[in-house]
Amino acid sequence: MPDTQALVNEFVLKLKRRKVEGSQATAKQTAELLRSVISQQRVPPHTNQAGVLIDAIKAVGEQLIAANPVELAVGNVVRRVLHIIREEDLSLATTAIGGLGLSAESDNEDNVEQDDHPGLSAAVVAAASRFTLRAPSLHTLLEGIPDAAAAHHTSSSGGDSEGKSKSDKSLRIRKLKHDVIEAVNQLLQEIDTCHELIAEQAVEHIHQNEVILTLGRSRTVMEFLCAAKEKKRSFRVFVAEGAPRYQGHILAKELVARGLQTTVITDSAVFAMISRVNMVIVGAHAIMANGGVIAPVGLNMVALAAQRHAVPFVVVAGSHKLCPLYPHNPEVLLNDLRSPAELLDFGEFSDCMDFGSGNGAPLLHVVNPAFDYVPPKLVSLFITDT
Repeated sequence: MPDTQALVNEFVLKLKRRKVEGSQATAKQTAELLRSVISQQRVPPHTNQAGVLIDAIKAVGEQLIAANPVELAVGNVVRRVLHIIREEDLSLATTAIGGLGLSAESDNEDNVEQDDHPGLSAAVVAAASRFTLRAPSLHTLLEGIPDAAAAHHTSSSGGDSEGKSKSDKSLRIRKLKHDVIEAVNQLLQEIDTCHELIAEQAVEHIHQNEVILTLGRSRTVMEFLCAAKEKKRSFRVFVAEGAPRYQGHILAKELVARGLQTTVITDSAVFAMISRVNMVIVGAHAIMANGGVIAPVGLNMVALAAQRHAVPFVVVAGSHKLCPLYPHNPEVLLNDLRSPAELLDFGEFSDCMDFGSGNGAPLLHVVNPAFDYVPPKLVSLFITDT
């Protein structure tokens, strides 16, 4: 089995070199890596099991996020996995406390010492207690053990009891890791099926003889439009080409291959054509906590045109793109500057690139941002897989 750190280093290198295409692929590979970290993480005895896993995931997550801060799906998946660990630990703690008889009916019945559950943190025990009908006080837990129960516990504290205790601890550790890995597997399944779950809703939003506008290429948008076509909806799609990468050309070919009527337009023609459009449907790179959208460059212009003509602006995105951060958070990097070669041929513009000014700076600067920020007031509807 490959070493965990080697897997982490390999994925960090991929993120730094932008070798992972698409947020879905990034989210999936991140979840698979974190699953491997959990599976291979050793949990020492007499420690907080969940705490060890959380520390390991946090350490790996910090490396992944630092490798490519623009890819917010990485941080989203890391936070989801941390939430899974806490939820599964809380569930096990609730079960353990239920076994100790910490309910309204059994506060005064036989209890065992808290030492039988050394892996449960105080925070988890407190949280689990809130799930019971009436949470007992800490004094009740530690001091309210009847004499008969204490005598019974003392009489059975020989080697067999010690061996059983160690066995129970080992079982609890394996149980927690197993439950967490199962939950991460469910997360991976959600990521894999997000396009299909979103596409199932297409027939509710796209109607007969409508004109739909989109920009660039998004697999989620393509599956959404094709799902409506399969439900016998007849409609036309305007595809803005999405300069300078022209991903709209690829989307147009894919839509035509699936039998959709498609028209390719330039990005600058969006405002001229928007009056003929019934709905704008686009994908997203990330959806922020305030409802703002980080989307491929050019979409803010499309959103403004749609607002001007009262055309609904619909964003389709999987739940792995929902980010709990705000655009003004210092750790959020909203944009990525791509190579100027996508805009200009260096051979033709080499004279302009010369350091001809007195301060040693080139006379011509080329800025090629990858993303736009669309404020929440311009978005009409979000469609996700949940």
